[in-house]
Amino acid sequence: MALTLKDKWIWDSWYLHDGGRWHAWFLEADRALGDPELRHFNARQGHAVSDDLQSWTYLGTSLAPRAEGFDSQATWTGSVVTGPDGLHHLFYTGCDRAEGGLWQRIGHAVSRDLHDWERVGDGPCLDLVGPAAVHYEAGHAVGHWPDRAMRDPWVMPDPEGDGWLMYFTARVPGRAEANDAGAIGFATSPDLHSWELQPPVFAGGFGQLEVPQVFRLGGRWHCLFCTAARHWSDAYRRQAPQPPVTGSHYLVAEHPRGPWQIAPGPFLDGAEPCRRYAARMVETGAGPMLTGFADGGRDAFGGYLMDPAPLGVAPDGRLVLVPQS
Repeated sequence: MALTLKDKWIWDSWYLHDGGRWHAWFLEADRALGDPELRHFNARQGHAVSDDLQSWTYLGTSLAPRAEGFDSQATWTGSVVTGPDGLHHLFYTGCDRAEGGLWQRIGHAVSRDLHDWERVGDGPCLDLVGPAAVHYEAGHAVGHWPDRAMRDPWVMPDPEGDGWLMYFTARVPGRAEANDAGAIGFATSPDLHSWELQPPVFAGGFGQLEVPQVFRLGGRWHCLFCTAARHWSDAYRRQAPQPPVTGSHYLVAEHPRGPWQIAPGPFLDGAEPCRRYAARMVETGAGPMLTGFADGGRDAFGGYLMDPAPLGVAPDGRLVLVPQS
């Protein structure tokens, strides 16, 4: 049964298997707010565990905003990895109440039990500063986009070294069309603590590429992302084989550092109004699965985590959802 909370909306999620069971973290907000659009600036992170990704035990709130600072408005989407010393590391999005929640930065917290998190330092672990910041929309382009985008960090071991790679949602400057400025930002670290901002690994096609996840499947690298129909660029609309939809699609590459390109063919998992958003790929004993939260649009917002659906690789290399009997 899908993870549903009677008094809370649930949306973006991320997962880790600890060798015995699955852990899911997700954004949560009180349904008492009334309007699901209000959930974003009232978000904190919930935590649940499962043996099969279907029957869940909710453990409560895992990380909440603090009184002041870069993550005082909300604690948004992130990812969890386990370091070589067995310590668990959460990388997450924070937005500041003093800035109206419009500037996003990336924070870092650690845990030994995967539920109680201790923040590392008083500020973000990564911001759009330094030499590589020139490649990003590092300030708030008021009138061009509603916020300064730097969110949804996905951290993974570098498959070609001892360090770590981080991908995140961002935007690039100098694009005439706002819906062509979405980007996948990039940073590297030798130790999960010291991060160096790098130029984006991809930009274009959409106004934003949210909740990126990078993984290898079927001999190629994929970067899963989600976006809305209203954020398709004019160029992508012309080449896409179907009308704009909201949901999850992906980039493909031969190397995790790119070059990346938008996967050809149909949009992977989309509908209008959206059915599932912020999809994640999880590797299970039964093969790769796609999971995410039930959307439905503002008037019929679901706000719960859906059961996973099998994800396959077609003969031509495309990712496809496998029909279930």
